[in-house]
Amino acid sequence: MSEEVRIKNTGLRGVTVADSAVSFIDGEKGILIYRGYRVEDLAERSNFLETVYLLLFGALPNEEQLARFSDRLRARRALPPFVLESMQRYPKTAQPMDVLQATVPLLAMADTNPRAEDRDSVVERAVGLIAQLPCVVAAWHRIRSGQEVIAPDDTLGHAENFLWMLHGVKPEAQMAGDLDVCLVLHADHTFNASTFAAREVVSTRASIYAGVTAALGALSGGLHGGANTRVMEMLLQLAEEKNIKAWVENRIDQGKVIMGMGHAVYKTGDPRAAYLRKMGRRLDESTGSNWAALASEIEQAALARFKAEGKTTIQVNVDFCSAPVYYMMGIPIDLMTTIFAISRVAGWCAHVIEEKFADAQGKPALYRPEAQYVGEYCGLMGCSYTPMEGRSN
Repeated sequence: MSEEVRIKNTGLRGVTVADSAVSFIDGEKGILIYRGYRVEDLAERSNFLETVYLLLFGALPNEEQLARFSDRLRARRALPPFVLESMQRYPKTAQPMDVLQATVPLLAMADTNPRAEDRDSVVERAVGLIAQLPCVVAAWHRIRSGQEVIAPDDTLGHAENFLWMLHGVKPEAQMAGDLDVCLVLHADHTFNASTFAAREVVSTRASIYAGVTAALGALSGGLHGGANTRVMEMLLQLAEEKNIKAWVENRIDQGKVIMGMGHAVYKTGDPRAAYLRKMGRRLDESTGSNWAALASEIEQAALARFKAEGKTTIQVNVDFCSAPVYYMMGIPIDLMTTIFAISRVAGWCAHVIEEKFADAQGKPALYRPEAQYVGEYCGLMGCSYTPMEGRSN
């Protein structure tokens, strides 16, 4: 194939593949909305369960609706015994995201009516996944640490219960509230890689479990959800660095990546990052740490250099600001991407429901993109097959 006909690999950037009413981004203005609501407003005034309800059902709940929905989630938290027994047999060295991805199919096996694909059944599965994924993460951390798995506490809220099951200590209200806000900020982000993976899979009429499993696989990658882990590793390496500005300058001079810098969509700043910066500064003060301050020092040095080079569209992303926040919450580094997952599962499920019921008949359009072939071409009849004895070594 000639070079002239090749299509540049752009990762589908700028290519519209479906209609969606779940969320919207204006990268030039730094705007993110869920179902019409600015994410900053939801982070400031709402909570995660309200946000989940909004994503799944398209409107904010009234008091009675939220109470019933909260009860539904609490009732679905407990993991089936065979799932916990299976997790006990996982290698203790298994990566948390691999464990999470491997366990969702087990939850599918516990479904008593797996073939039902009406909207109510799919929504009920979504509720179960949103309720149970945090419990899977917490249970796995206890199992691999040689500790007893803690049962969910139905008197606790969503974020509060997760921290209880993870650490075995009831969290302070402020800490639980901070994590709840983090979950709101990560709940959805339009057609990012993991959401696209979920929608593509269920477009085949696969189950929501299959879609979420695929989404978890996409999220585990270092260019997607895995980035926050690498940000925190960078911060730990720089904990004793005396000249952050020089380190940043040297890094850029060598053409190396500064983890957490740059975003595929936002060009003037990530609205989620702005909120997490404030949270990080407060956590620095309350914990006696300086992780958010260190991150800010790196950010300012990098942005000054990029500005001098005319690269004003390079800004920090949500991973850069969430990593120190999670670390100061006592969340192990290799669990940070799973925190992303237990929030984003709400968005994945909302998109799966939208994909499955895109029309009145509930018949999704099978995703089937095309590729530009650039391999060998010997005409319409194909290349002539050469027997083994006639092939050169």
